[in-house]
Amino acid sequence: MDIKAEDFKDIDPDDRILMGPGPSNVPSRILRAMSASCIGHLDPYFLSMMDEVQRLLRFLFKTNNALTISVSGTGSAGMETCLVNLIEPGDEVVVCVNGVFGTRMADIVQRIGGKLIRVDGTWGRAIDPEDVRKSIKGSKPKVVAVVHAETSTGVCQPLEDLADITNDVGAFFLVDTVTSLGGMDVSLDATGIDAAYSGTQKCISCPPGLSPVSFSVAAMDAIKNRKTPVVSWYLDMSMVKDYWGSERKYHHTAPINMIFGFREALRIIAEEGLESRFNRHLINHRALVAGIETMGLSMLVPESERLPMLNAICIPDGVDDITIRKALLNDFGIEIGGGLGEFAGKIWRVGLMGHTCRRRNVLLFLSALKTVLKAEKCKVQPGAIDAATAVYEEK
Repeated sequence: MDIKAEDFKDIDPDDRILMGPGPSNVPSRILRAMSASCIGHLDPYFLSMMDEVQRLLRFLFKTNNALTISVSGTGSAGMETCLVNLIEPGDEVVVCVNGVFGTRMADIVQRIGGKLIRVDGTWGRAIDPEDVRKSIKGSKPKVVAVVHAETSTGVCQPLEDLADITNDVGAFFLVDTVTSLGGMDVSLDATGIDAAYSGTQKCISCPPGLSPVSFSVAAMDAIKNRKTPVVSWYLDMSMVKDYWGSERKYHHTAPINMIFGFREALRIIAEEGLESRFNRHLINHRALVAGIETMGLSMLVPESERLPMLNAICIPDGVDDITIRKALLNDFGIEIGGGLGEFAGKIWRVGLMGHTCRRRNVLLFLSALKTVLKAEKCKVQPGAIDAATAVYEEK
C-alpha cells in the first residue's frame, strides 16, 4: 500500500471543556512534565521519581500501605490487578452491582474461576448493606468488592457499613475508586480497605494510562501465600512489587513520561490540600445542581447518594440525547457523556473532575445547556445562573 506523508497532518485537536465521565482537562504543568526528556526505566533519576509517586499516592489514598503504586494501564487494568491477585479458582467473591462497573467486576471474577456471589441493587441508588449481609449468610467469601463512585450513574456508595460486614466475615474489602480518588475522601486505612484501584484521568486530571493501586499488608500476605500462580503475568503484584520496591528488579518497561506527568498531578493535589480539593468539588457540584433544578430539570440520584464529581441529569421528555450533546460540543466545545446500559438515552453524565471542576465551567455549561435546549423547543425555566451564583456566595 502506497502512502504519502503529506496526507497525514499535524495533530491539533480543538480545545475542549471535558465535562463528561472522563478524561478531565489536564493542567499545562502536567503536559510540560510529560514532555521532559525520556530516560531509562532504571535510570537513578527516574527511580527517584517513582519513590516520590509512591509517597504522594499514599498521601492521596490516606494509607501506609507499602505497595501503593501505579499500574501501567488504565483504570480497568487496576480493576483486573486487584481481582486477579486476590482471587484463586473456587474462591467465593461478593460483588455489589448497581451499574456498569460493578458488572465488569462480576465478569472478571467469573473469568478467573471465582465463585461469584452477586448482590444486585437498583441502578441509580446505593447498595443496601443489609442485602450484602443477607447474601453472604452461610458462606465464607474471600473478597467483598464494591464501586465507591459508580461512573455510569453518579451514585456514591457509603463504605463504612460494608467495611464492617466484610470485617465480620474475615474477607478482604476491595473498592473501585476510579472516579472518587482525588475528588472526595478515600481513606483506605481508616475505612479498612484492603485493596483499591483508580485511574489517572478523572479527578487526578492526568491523561489516561496509569492506574493507582494499593494493597494492605494482609492482602499482600494472601498474594504471597497463594496456592496457584496469578493468572496474569503482567499484573502479578508479587513480581511488580519488586520493581517498585528497593530491589528494583526489572519487570516491564514503565511508561516513563506518563509517570512524570502523574507525579506532577499528585504534586498539584498536595499543593491544593486534600480538604480544599474535596470542598471545591462539592461546592461546584452544589452550584451545578442548583442551576439544573432551577431550569426545571431533575437529577437521577437522590441528594444523599450523589457524587460531587459525576452528575447524572435526567433528559427531559421529547429531547434527543445525541442532538443536545452534539450541539454542546460543536457550538460550545463542551463534552458531556450519555447514559450507559439501561440509562442510554435517558440521562446526561456531566463531570466536574479535577482541573475541570471550576466555577467558570459550571456557569458556562448551564448557559450553554439552556441555549441548546431552547433551540430544540424545550421549555426551560429562567434563573439557573442566579441559582448557581447564590451557592457560590453562601458563607
